[in-house]
Amino acid sequence: MSKRILLVEDEPGLVLTLTDCLANEEYLVETAQDGETGLRRAKEETFDLLILDVMLPRKNGFDVLRDLRQHGIKTPAIMLTARGQIIDKILGLKLGADDYLTKPFDMGELLARIEAILRRAPNDQQVTAEVYTFGDVRVDSRRAEVTRSGQPIELAAREYHLLRYLIEHREATISRDELLNEVWGYDAMPTTRTVDVHVGLLRQKLEPNPRHPQFILTVHGLGYKFVG
Repeated sequence: MSKRILLVEDEPGLVLTLTDCLANEEYLVETAQDGETGLRRAKEETFDLLILDVMLPRKNGFDVLRDLRQHGIKTPAIMLTARGQIIDKILGLKLGADDYLTKPFDMGELLARIEAILRRAPNDQQVTAEVYTFGDVRVDSRRAEVTRSGQPIELAAREYHLLRYLIEHREATISRDELLNEVWGYDAMPTTRTVDVHVGLLRQKLEPNPRHPQFILTVHGLGYKFVG
């Protein structure tokens, strides 16, 4: 069955280009030209993926994504922006974006990232009885829930996948390239800080002292190691 994608973008030329490209890949593409319409449609309808521009009329992409996540809507989202500052990327990831592309971008790269996100989606529905605990954190894989001292911890989908991968490979040193390939599903770019940003977010939420982590450790020059 073809996957449904909601494209929220106000540049007519880019809307036409992306719609044609995605349709050629047999995706079902719906569009919205402003943030409020995109938010309403994402709330009321079921989509497999959102492609969300940051600079939108009526409601910007950051606010749209924040509102969706606050309403418990976890549809994977790729954010598009003409701004390349790292602070914008961090904000988008903190709000629950699964990926981030700066305009202008290569269409082939966008398609690869879409495929990677959608390829992981069925795995989210798999049921497993595994429960893993470390410190005061409990990870229930069957329910895809994480709690700390009994209180629920809100993790973006990418943060959760990263945590699961680290736990599944605990005690092993894992390179940033491996994490990008296995968790994000595409080849690492040499200058990317994507993994570092997500590790930092996990530490803020799960470590007793994020500045001196006990569980998600940095192995300098090599990558990260989960110990717990």
